[in-house]
Amino acid sequence: MSANPAGLQQQQPTPSTTAGQSAQDQLAEQLDSILVAANHIPNILPHERVFPIQVGSELFKLSGASLSSDAPSYFSQYFRCQLKRAEEAGEDPGSAIRTLYIDRDPDTFRDISLHLQGYHVQPRDSTHFVRLFADAQFYHLPKLMSQLYEESICTTVGGVQFRIPRNVFSGPGNSPNFFTLGYAAFFSSPGDLFPGLEREGLLRPPSIVPPAVDGRSPDVFAELLHLLRGYPVHIRDEDHRAALLRDCRYFNFKGLEQRLIPHAVSFNMARARHEMVLRLRDLLKSGISVQLEPTPADPLAGWVHYARPYVDTDRSYELIVEIGEEATRLRFDAEPSAAGGSLWPADAGGGGVAARAEFFGDTRRRVTKLFEVPARELRQQRRRHPGGTPGGGGTAGPGSTALSEDMVKVVLDADTSVILDGKPWTWMASSSSSSAAAAAAGEDDAPWLAPEPFTSRKRRRVDEPTGPEEWIVRTGQWRVKIQGARSGKSAVECCLVAVKLDAFGSQRARNAQRPFLDG
Repeated sequence: MSANPAGLQQQQPTPSTTAGQSAQDQLAEQLDSILVAANHIPNILPHERVFPIQVGSELFKLSGASLSSDAPSYFSQYFRCQLKRAEEAGEDPGSAIRTLYIDRDPDTFRDISLHLQGYHVQPRDSTHFVRLFADAQFYHLPKLMSQLYEESICTTVGGVQFRIPRNVFSGPGNSPNFFTLGYAAFFSSPGDLFPGLEREGLLRPPSIVPPAVDGRSPDVFAELLHLLRGYPVHIRDEDHRAALLRDCRYFNFKGLEQRLIPHAVSFNMARARHEMVLRLRDLLKSGISVQLEPTPADPLAGWVHYARPYVDTDRSYELIVEIGEEATRLRFDAEPSAAGGSLWPADAGGGGVAARAEFFGDTRRRVTKLFEVPARELRQQRRRHPGGTPGGGGTAGPGSTALSEDMVKVVLDADTSVILDGKPWTWMASSSSSSAAAAAAGEDDAPWLAPEPFTSRKRRRVDEPTGPEEWIVRTGQWRVKIQGARSGKSAVECCLVAVKLDAFGSQRARNAQRPFLDG
């Protein structure tokens, strides 16, 4: 057997390709790389001599060039010792070489022998991969171990085999993930497959279970791989999106998850800015920021912006946060506020209705976390007692931050779209002449009245156009405004400006919209 064919496996040629490089030039570079590799086989064993290795019931005969091509190894060390003893004893090396017996799988070794002879061996599936890797470690073949360490990840998801190129996970936020961490646990480095085991005296490597993920849908995983490769996937419905997001979180594809979460990006020409609508439960602290936009009337004014981590790397959008699940209660005051005049006129901006919002359950916790980021950015957290919780020690609410009371200030203005009890609703300014004059002049102190409350003294007519004093918001979209505060814990505060609301003011209205189970 000649030395050159056995040495072809030294390295896989990776010719550098430029835009103007011809196929002929690329082929010439590839052949040069092969020749260089063939001429760099170390002289660990005589290249022309044949060495017998019996694996299980099958005998293999490999040249010294093949065994030297991936060395030092178990084979090269074994036969070098035989040749050295023969040389010291003055024996003929040909008759001194004994067959090496190994009690392992001959089919796996057949692929290893192909690798030693210069062929590229690619794992066929996860079982084949772990067998190749275990035996490559056991025989201590450094080049094969390094090649397999960089190979595609072979795994089984829901009983279906997948080969995943590692560059699929190269996108921001998609690595480390379930697979890279799992393989790192098995194959922490090319030279350490069996941590804690002494290689000396080890008769055989331990059994390794091929990587597999049971209980997950192979169809959903195939779609995730399609997305990771940069191809679009049609989202059929919300159940389909939920399945994709659920497995994104399971496999820890954080960047892909941010691309899949429901959102809407648009340019608001009236406000001359880009906006993003996002659900409250999908917000991450790392994406929240504050853009200050001072005005003569309010030098501390600003708006909360958002950029999806790993996705929106070059810009942020004005945030419109969507809060649903009937977890918001709006309360309107009919009486003027002693601290701030009539219904916080600065909040209403001379053109809206002011109210207070109370949140419940998990929504309360999430709103609190949303307010914590502006508080930290504006360095207001240091001005309050740390770790405070409202209500004598329950779950922390918005009032535990420096930018809000526990009941969050809310503004409904002329641009707010409201569906109340299934019908459109609009606010109305005070009809008093002083209020109208102030509104016409654009004065900040124009008193805007909340909807007329229910009272026990007067029975409200069904067709009366005024609304109740308390709304339950089925779903709401809000901008988060930073503004100067006339009273409170600090000089600035968070205020929610309503964009779109679907609310009801009575149980009767809610019951009227309740569907029957049979449709």
